[in-house]
Order: sequence, then C-alpha cells, then structure tokens
Amino acid sequence: MAYEQHMYGSTASAPSLRAREPAISAMDSSFLDSDSGNVKVVVRVRKFIKREIERGARCLVKMDPASQKTTLNAPSEIDPANSRSQSRKIFEDKSFTFDKSFWSHNEADAHYAHQEDIYNSFGEEFLDHNFDGYHTCIFAYGQTGSGKSYTMMGSSEQPGLIPRTCEGLFERIESEQSSSITYNVHVSYFEVYNEHVRDLLVARTNATQYLKIRESKADGVYVQNLTDEPVKCYADVERLMRIGDINRTTASTKMNDTSSRSHAVFTIMLKQIQHDMSTDETIERCARMRLVDLAGSERAKSTEATGQRLREGGNINQSLSTLGRVIGALADPKRQRRGSSSSGKASRTRDVVPYRDSVLTWLLKDSLGGNSKTAMVACIAPSDYDETLSTLRYADQAKRIRTRATVNQDAVTAAERDAKILSMQETIRTLQNNLNAAATRKREDFDRQATELEDYQKQVQAMQRLMEETRQVSECKIRALTNEVEELRPLNETLEREISSLRRHLGLVVGELKNPIRLPIAKSEPDSGVEMEGDKENVPVEEYEEDEDEGYHDGKDEVTHEVHTRANDILKDLALFRKKMADDRSRFGVRGPLGETQGN
Repeated sequence: MAYEQHMYGSTASAPSLRAREPAISAMDSSFLDSDSGNVKVVVRVRKFIKREIERGARCLVKMDPASQKTTLNAPSEIDPANSRSQSRKIFEDKSFTFDKSFWSHNEADAHYAHQEDIYNSFGEEFLDHNFDGYHTCIFAYGQTGSGKSYTMMGSSEQPGLIPRTCEGLFERIESEQSSSITYNVHVSYFEVYNEHVRDLLVARTNATQYLKIRESKADGVYVQNLTDEPVKCYADVERLMRIGDINRTTASTKMNDTSSRSHAVFTIMLKQIQHDMSTDETIERCARMRLVDLAGSERAKSTEATGQRLREGGNINQSLSTLGRVIGALADPKRQRRGSSSSGKASRTRDVVPYRDSVLTWLLKDSLGGNSKTAMVACIAPSDYDETLSTLRYADQAKRIRTRATVNQDAVTAAERDAKILSMQETIRTLQNNLNAAATRKREDFDRQATELEDYQKQVQAMQRLMEETRQVSECKIRALTNEVEELRPLNETLEREISSLRRHLGLVVGELKNPIRLPIAKSEPDSGVEMEGDKENVPVEEYEEDEDEGYHDGKDEVTHEVHTRANDILKDLALFRKKMADDRSRFGVRGPLGETQGN
C-alpha cells in the first residue's frame, strides 16, 4: 500500500497567486519536469467486461509501474477473442513508454489505479497550471467501450476526472479566500455530433439548433452563442453536468450498451484578480480548462451498426482520423525543426496542419498546437490486440507534439491603471457627447416630425370638415330639388293630359284639312235610283262641280283662318312647353314621367 501511495501521490500545489512557483512533490518531479513543452500522454487499461469474461478472453496488456512501460503481448492461437487462424497477419509483442501507465485491470494487484489515484497523480497537476494562468486540455481517446467516459465522468460512487477537478477547484478557492483575490468561474458544455456543435446546457427541442464556430485574433476558435453559466460552488457545476449528460447523444451497439455517439467538451473558465496594496498593482489571470470525452473509434463489422448508428460511426471515425492526421503533422520532427528556425513561404505551405478538415480538430486547435498545456488519456481494452495496438500507436505519436503554453496574465500598475482609467473616461465622455448629440438630433427630428404630423392632421381635419359641409349642402340641394319636382309633378300630369288632348284635336284638324267632308246639294228628288243616275249623267261637269262647292266655299276662308289661328296658338304653347322642359331637364335631369314625356 505504501508503494501504491508513492506511485500515485498528489502533485497539487497552493494557488499560483499565493506562491510564485508551485510546490511540486519530489516523488513526481521527474514526471513534471521531463518535458514541459510536450503533450502529456498517459494510458489506462480497464477490467474485463461481462462479454469478454463469457467468451474467455485473455489479458494481453502488461504494465511496469517502475518504468511506466506498457507491453502488448501477441495473442495466442487458442485465444477465442483474437483468433490467429483466421488471419495471415503477423502478431508481435509491442512495448511503449508513456508519462504514466495506470493499471486498472485487477483490483487485487498492488499497483491498481483507482479513480482517485488518477486524479491525484494527473488531474491536480493541471489544476495547478490553471491557477498559474495556463490554458489546459485533457482529452480521452480509445476504441468504443474502452472506458473513456468512465475515466472522464465516472459514476456516482466513483467520480471521474471532470467532477474531481471541479470539486478540487472550488475547494482551493474556498480554502484560499482573501480580500485581495477575487475568483470568477464560468462553465460551458457542448457536443460535436455528426460534425455539428450542439449546446448541452439547453433543453432539446423538436427542431435541433446547431451552433456556428467562429475564429478571432483575440479569442481564437470559439462557439458562437454558446451558453456560459457562472457558477459559485461545486453543486452548481454538478447540476450543469447532470443536465449535459442527460442531453448528450448515446446509443446501444454490440460493443457497448451506452456508447457515446458524440464528442463532449466540458470547459471551465477561471479568472483570478489580485490587487497588491503595497505596490497598488492589479494582476488578472485567465485560464481555460477543456476536458474532452471523445467518442470511441469503432469498426462497423464489430459493432454491427446499421442506419443512423452506421452514419454516426462514420462521422466519428472521420473526425478521429482527422485528429490523427493533425497529431501526425504536429508530431513530425522535421516540422518542429523547421518551426524552431526561419523558413520560407514554400516550406510554410507544406507545413499546413489540417485543423479545418473536422469540427473537432478546429475546436481543439489551440489545445493541440497552440497556447495550452495538453494531456491525453489513452484508454485501452485488455483483450483486443488490433484496436489496442492502434490506440497505443496513436498515443505514442501524440506525446511527440510540442505546445507553446504561456501565462495568460495582465499586470497593471497604478500609473498604467490611472492612464487606462483616464483614457476610458475620455472615451466614455466622447461616447456620451456623441450619444447626447445623437439624442438631440433624434429629439429635433422627432419634434419636426411631430409638427409635420400635427399640420397634416389639421389639414386632414379641415378637409374632412369641408367634405362634411359640401355633403350637407348637397343634401339640402337634393331635398330642395326633390320638393320642387314633387310640386311640379301634378302640373306635369295636367300638361300631359292637355298635350294628349291637343294632339288628338290636332290630328282631327289635320285629317279634316287633308280630307274635307264634301256634301253635294240635290236639286230634285229622283223618282227612282235609275232615273237619278241618268239625270246625274246628263248634268254637265262644270255645273256639277260648281254646284258641289257652293255653300262650302263661302265659309271656307273663315274656318281655315280660325283653324290656323288655333294651330299657331297650340304650336306656340308647345314651343314654350318644350323650352321649359329643356330648361328643367338641364337643371334636374330626366327622371320619372317627365323623361317619358320628353321621349314621346
């Protein structure tokens, strides 16, 4: 047990604002000082699971706690989990050396590593870096079902690296409370699912909302509109982690009953503000810790995934493949030598790292090859030779990556602070003047518009009154004309009757003039009709005609004159009537019986 404590002792130090140099334990000083610029790589092997026990699998992994050496033995021909008879591949024993090798396969062994041992030996160191002002990143990699989520999140009985780190963070903040130091902690949680970013702290809806990725010189690569929750204690962090775990995408496959179908990124932002009263200097440090639980690499033949699960596995493998190419490019020794010396444009073109080929690598750009201290936890299965060998090679390549972590600190003296305050006051004054001028212009424009609107309203009201008066006058005229028409209606009827009588009389007169009635005068009464006819024939024509016009010719001139006089009077009356009718028609229009009369 003493040996176990020696191997996994705590490396935590007091917060960096209290101590300029972290107090590092001598037992692990070689681990921390081995290569501070390289990515730290640790490997952890899990226990047998039920499926492996049932098929009689054998453990192929051995770890030496003294040298941190991990050996992968070649499977035997009788091993049911790794049948060599079905493949022509040559199996060999492979050995790798990492910064730490955690044996979590058999609890009976003396060097068995619990969840607490991993945090004490590895997580506390990176918490120290955060208090020192460095950005940090820890990500777990491995095949599906190799124990990544258990290592990072753990369970309620055995919390993983993320819960222990958050709890340790607030324990330090509470133990180091001081009036001169102020701590601010913010938390965010998102997943990369099928090459899309989704906020895990927002409740799921029917229409999934994906977030966009942006990049700036000041903030680097960041997720736009991502929820950034301020937290005051570990209970707040635990609540947010529970919400995120519920919203995270998981599914069951043949290799894992609760397989993660997305890459989860839990981010902690720590801001420390210290004010030194003796020098009147303010120090501000900002540190970001990214804890990444990658989805496991998987083979469709092993998982027997179809449909949506198959597409998810393809996207997972694609992003992990891009991550492998990025790690390979960053671990290239030629590139590192070129990076330390000056190089031309053509050389820089060949050294382009494919960060943008995947959303995952783009988000981890600063963590992999920028301003960050990064660690990788390679989780391996004890009985799968091919997948375990692939993971170990992946981890062995990652430990060659060098990062350029710097302290994110701003130290401001009293003079600088006063100058900044004056500059900010001047800026505020200028902005206030601009704001006041804009407000004045806006108020003047508003007053002008209000005046114009009032004038328009007055004009509209005047036009409405004028229209109302015009309507009333028109109604009065219509009523007057209607009354006049009603008064003229009896006269019109009387005139119509007179006109009808005059027309009949005139028709009789005209007919009489055209066809006068001539009455012959008989001189003697004939005895018989025959004689009368004979007598008539014997009368001379001239005499008959003369006698025929006698009696009528005498009064013809008087009658004709009288008829002409009466006809002229009637025509005059008709002309006067027509004139009045035309005048009424021009004034009132044609309506009712007048129109019919005029038409006749």
